Amino acid sequence: MSKKRYPRLFGILPFLGMLLLSGCNWTLLDPKGQVGIEQKNLILIATGLMLLVVIPVIIMTLAFAWKYRASNKAATYTPDWSHSTKIEAAVWIIPILIIIALGYVTYHSTHKLDPYRPLDSDVKPIQIDVVALDWKWLFIYPEQGIATVNKIVFPANTPVNFRVTSDAVMNSFFIPGLGGQIYAMAGMTTKLHLIANENGEFDGISANYSGAGFTGMKFKATATSQEDFDKWVAEVKQSPKKLDKAEYDALAKPSENNPVALYSEASPEQFQLIVDKYEGMNRGRSHEEAGSKDLATTKGVESSMQPAAGAEE
Repeated sequence: MSKKRYPRLFGILPFLGMLLLSGCNWTLLDPKGQVGIEQKNLILIATGLMLLVVIPVIIMTLAFAWKYRASNKAATYTPDWSHSTKIEAAVWIIPILIIIALGYVTYHSTHKLDPYRPLDSDVKPIQIDVVALDWKWLFIYPEQGIATVNKIVFPANTPVNFRVTSDAVMNSFFIPGLGGQIYAMAGMTTKLHLIANENGEFDGISANYSGAGFTGMKFKATATSQEDFDKWVAEVKQSPKKLDKAEYDALAKPSENNPVALYSEASPEQFQLIVDKYEGMNRGRSHEEAGSKDLATTKGVESSMQPAAGAEE
């Protein structure tokens, strides 16, 4: 390839990039749930605040390079210059103010968007238990007594309380169109609270590499009206499959690209039974319970090691 063709090639590359990016989905910047909307706002605010520093620096770099180029004989040459109070004030005060603003926004949003924090709503939430398996997702509805694989349905404008665990390797439960992800770990219970602001179907994925079947570990999350949700539950209850021990043991075996499965019966205790399988791994406690109990145990051990008052040394 001749040297004359290189500029032409570089001119085509941006258009090729635009063509490839046109097939991308901006799900994170177009969420359909309140949690996702607030997370998007946080991303945009934080990015905007940081650009207040980045953009002026880039502009000044280009401007200074142009002004003090070798061919510009009119530029002032001051080799002994070493200090400017105005520049020092701008360099320090402006970034400090931006950091304070960014810190306030981040601190406030971090606590407001805590995945363990129940959502404020006058509507009674629905409970869904999530179990990450190799390589599929098991969803248990303890209140309805049903279960599904790689598909969940819930009413729109209704808070959904997820309890998440794993009966395999560590994983991550993520519905990008509704909100953030939460890790799924064997012997542990994590929580995530989401809500869909409108009816629709959303892609759910595993956000943590978990082995050979990782790419096929996907599911569909559907938000419907309350009436349609009740009809769907009634349809699931007509399924001939039941999630008994034998069925679960077969389901838990590693398999790839699993189809949707519906179970008309599932024990409300199934989730806790799965968590409690892992003895010695916090016995199914949540992060808060594990932390507080471990701290209490540590303090008890330390107290028992202290000599009693008046004891002989």
